[in-house]
This record gives sequence, structure tokens and C-alpha cells, in this order.
Amino acid sequence: MTGGPLDLEALVAQALAEDGAEQDVTTQAVVPPEILARGALLAKQELVVSGLEATRTAFRMLDAAVSFASRAAEGDRVSAGTVLAHLSGRARGLLAAERVALNFVQRLSGVATLTRRFVEAVAGTRARIRDTRKTTPLLRALEKRAVAAGGGVPHRAGLTSGILLKDNHIRLVRSAGEATRRVVASAAGRPVEVEVERIDQIPEVLAAGATMVLLDNFTPEDVGSAVRLIGGRVPVEVSGGVTLATVRSYAEAGPDYIAVGALTHSAPAVDICFEIEPA
Repeated sequence: MTGGPLDLEALVAQALAEDGAEQDVTTQAVVPPEILARGALLAKQELVVSGLEATRTAFRMLDAAVSFASRAAEGDRVSAGTVLAHLSGRARGLLAAERVALNFVQRLSGVATLTRRFVEAVAGTRARIRDTRKTTPLLRALEKRAVAAGGGVPHRAGLTSGILLKDNHIRLVRSAGEATRRVVASAAGRPVEVEVERIDQIPEVLAAGATMVLLDNFTPEDVGSAVRLIGGRVPVEVSGGVTLATVRSYAEAGPDYIAVGALTHSAPAVDICFEIEPA
């Protein structure tokens, strides 16, 4: 699953309205409405591409006749100096949409680029990199697509698309086993992932019917012990404080998945510029 329902045009329209793109007083004062221009989106660094669809939508919502010719595809790794797209159309529309268009592609390509770094860091192990629900409000579907573009495996899109019993659920019930039994009883056969904070919780959640175990804030050494205890009976996921410096050691401990919240909550925007000139 790569994200929940997405009305891209409505989302982009909100972003353009936030920026006041329809009333760009600077551009309207300087550029006559009949002036045509052409431009290019240019990567200023090595990156993994994501978000060009949203960028195209931003330009076309201000000029339906704009020409937008992509020169890269979702998930492509490109070097600095690569042209991502060529554009032509009314200069006013190109200028007014520029910031919002760049915000989308810079942000989403940043997520894809960071994800690819994590994926490459665990290459050769069984571990796959997953995202979390720590996403930018209203951008979850796009950010999860960006994770997929980077080679990651998007986790559940929202609270209705998967069962994940967390530590706070367990604290309210005061028993990992009892909380697991309750959710399994109501799961109607759906997979049930259970988060544990200690190794001694693992036997009780497995006995209660957990179909995946999430090891939260374990050390790589403890992950290895937990993986051996579980013995392949259910898939194992790791989360909590995993960084590029530590992800390899976690992967080598043998989990099936490693969840990294930083993919979406801390990915730096990449450097992409929009160069424009008279047509």
C-alpha cells in the first residue's frame, strides 16, 4: 500500500491558494499577460526523482495549455546537471506556479533520495526498509509514493488499512498477551502486528496469535536474540532510532523489515531549480 486516497488536483489547488498564486502581484506588475516563456527543471545534485506529477499539475492549474515534457521518471537516480523536465507556456503562469511546483518535487525527491540511501545500506541482507505514519499532514500518499520510488516498502496508509498494536494500547490493558488476544479476536482473520518493548513479551504475544512482531527500541544485539527466539514463526520488524550509521548492524541481526520514521519526517529537500527565459 503506497498511501491513502489522493485527489492530487485538490491538494495542489490548496497549495497554490496558500501561496496566492492566482494573485501574484509581482509578476502581474512586471510581465505582460501575452509574454511566452520556456524553462527547465534542473537537478543541482545527485538525487532520486519523485513528485514530478504534482509539479506538472501545479503548472497546468495556472496554465492549462502549458507544455510539460518530463525527462526523468519516478524512481530514476539522476546526477547533478540533469534536466528533469522542459516547460513552455505563458510566463505569468510559469512564474506564479514555480514555488509550489518546486516545493513538491524537492520535498518528495528528498524522501526518495534518503530512502534509497537506507535501501543501499542494507543491500545483501534480508531486511527491507519501511516507512511509518510520521508523515507531513495531507502529503502522506505522495510521501509514501516517494518511499516506494526510493526502493522502500510503504507501511499501512492509515489506521483503517492495517492492525498494529502499539505500546500505548498495551499499557492501557496492562498485558501484551491480553491486548493481543483482544485484537486478534476482532481482526476477522486480518494480519495482526504487535509492538513489544522487551524480549520477555514475545512468547505471550505469539501465543495470543500475533502474526508479526515489531521490536521497538531494541539494540542490534537484542534484535538478534529476538529473531532467534521467534525462529521464523512470524515476520520481524525493527523500529526506533535507526539511522544510516546503525541500519546495517540492525539488518545483519536478521529482521525482515526495518521501519525508519526519518524517511518522511526528517528527509532534507533536494536542490532542484527552475530556469526560465523568454520563448
